[in-house]
Amino acid sequence: MTHAVRIYETGGTEVLKWEPFDPGEPGPGEALVRHEAVGLNFIDVYHRTGLYPLPALPWIPGMEGAGTVTAVGEGVTEVSVGQRVAYAGVPPGAYAQVRTIPAHRLVELPDEIAFEQAAAMMLQGMTARYLIRGCYQVSTGDTILIHAAAGGVGTIVCQWVKHLGATVIGTVGSPEKAELARANGCDHPVLYNSEDWVARTRDITNGKGVDVVYDSVGQATFDQSLDCLRPMGMLVTFGQSSGAIAPLDLGLLAAKGSLFVTRPSLMTYTAERDDLLVHAQDLFAVVQSGAVKIAVRQQYPLADIVRAHEDLEGRKTSGSSVLLPWG
Repeated sequence: MTHAVRIYETGGTEVLKWEPFDPGEPGPGEALVRHEAVGLNFIDVYHRTGLYPLPALPWIPGMEGAGTVTAVGEGVTEVSVGQRVAYAGVPPGAYAQVRTIPAHRLVELPDEIAFEQAAAMMLQGMTARYLIRGCYQVSTGDTILIHAAAGGVGTIVCQWVKHLGATVIGTVGSPEKAELARANGCDHPVLYNSEDWVARTRDITNGKGVDVVYDSVGQATFDQSLDCLRPMGMLVTFGQSSGAIAPLDLGLLAAKGSLFVTRPSLMTYTAERDDLLVHAQDLFAVVQSGAVKIAVRQQYPLADIVRAHEDLEGRKTSGSSVLLPWG
């Protein structure tokens, strides 16, 4: 009998239960995947606490994984038995040693990319892709500001936009994280705990402001992020680790320079299989070229999921983390 992490109610880390689990056989259009690595992401915390509701309870959380197809159901053409695959997005259910999943959500994993690396980059890397190619098309000469620049999405965005020729300003919480962000292409790491990051952003841009702000923090940074933008600049708010953003008076956007604000999700940008494949292929290309390096900085046994969530919420992690189903 294989195992999985299931939750029966929302709440703190105590609701995460490691228990026996039988995934069953794949139904029509489904594939059975034996995980070799599973991603750890802040959206998992949102699902656990109920901020983002799961489809039903009990349910197995987890949005990202990599492994091998061991069986396919009727009508599956997207993947085959024995194929190395990876995925990110709905439906949740990755916190398992073995799971069934709609085959159209799987992408073939190149041999050059390890399972651990894939599980650390699919959700965060495809998020980075839609941020810098979908929400706002970053190009040479642009200046961006990204919060949590030493985090999983942050380190990928920093490398990718630097590769595109942009200047990167990034907020971080410690000198150690500032060095990590700098090593990943962040030109100007800013310590948000001890520096006025709005003033620093204005100084760096000679008072002009940045073209785009990527903000996964939410409530604590939203208003100041608007103040960092140039006229007609864009704020992309793609997370809320500090809490939900308060209702917005749209007149504020006009007053601050005819600004744009968007609240995207990976699930929308990759809802169609063709879009999913484009996002994955673009990500694989920059990783295989060496332009973006994926460092797995933390590994936890999947059975030790409580500690993994505690570390993630306690901001004890940096870069990407993975869960090892069999370790």
